[in-house]
Amino acid sequence: MDHMTSRALTVGFDLDMTLIDSRPGIHACYQALSARTGTYIDADLAVTRLGPPLAEELVNWFPAEQVEAMADVYREMYPTHAVAPTPAMAGAREAIAAVREAGGRAIVVTAKYEPNAKLHLSHLGIEPDAVIGGLWAESKAEALREYDAGVYVGDHTGDVRGARTANALSVAVATGPCDAEELRAAGADVVLTDLTEFPSWLAGYVNAPL
Repeated sequence: MDHMTSRALTVGFDLDMTLIDSRPGIHACYQALSARTGTYIDADLAVTRLGPPLAEELVNWFPAEQVEAMADVYREMYPTHAVAPTPAMAGAREAIAAVREAGGRAIVVTAKYEPNAKLHLSHLGIEPDAVIGGLWAESKAEALREYDAGVYVGDHTGDVRGARTANALSVAVATGPCDAEELRAAGADVVLTDLTEFPSWLAGYVNAPL
C-alpha cells in the first residue's frame, strides 16, 4: 500500500458521537422544538439514533409536509440550545493533533448543517483544516474524494459506507449508536473502542512498511 507516497495524509472525521458527544445538546434542542411547536418529541429516544440527517428523525414526529419547515426551525434554535451543553468526545482533540503531528490534514465531514457543525468545533476549540456539512452515508464520499482523504473515522455504519464509497480506509469508533460487531459487519477496516486509541493506531498506519 503506497498511501504515503501517492498523497499527503488526509484524515476525515465524522462529528456527532465521533468528535463530539452531541446527545445533551440535541436533547435540549428537541425539547425546545417540542415546547415551541406543541408537538411531542421523545428526545431520549431521538438521541439514541444520531447520525442520519435531521429530516429522518423529524419525520417520526411531524407530518411529512411539515418536516422541511421544522428542520429550519430546529437549525435556527440549535445554536442557542445545543452548542454550550455539548462536550468533546474523549480523545477528540488528541486525534486531530495526531493527524497534524503526522504531517497530515484533518477534515470534518458530517450530515449536520454546516454552520452549526462549525459552531460546535469553535466552541470546543477544535480546529480542523476543513468542515463539510450536509453529507450522509455514501454522499460523504463526495467530500472525501474532493479532499483526497485516505482515511475516514466515524461511529455509524453510514460512515463506513461513505469511506468505502470513497475508497478510503474505514476506521470506526464504537462510541455512537452502532456497536463494534455492527461496524465490522458493515465493512469497517479498523474498529477502535474510542478515539483515545486513534493516535497509536495512526502511528502504526503511517509508519507501516510500504
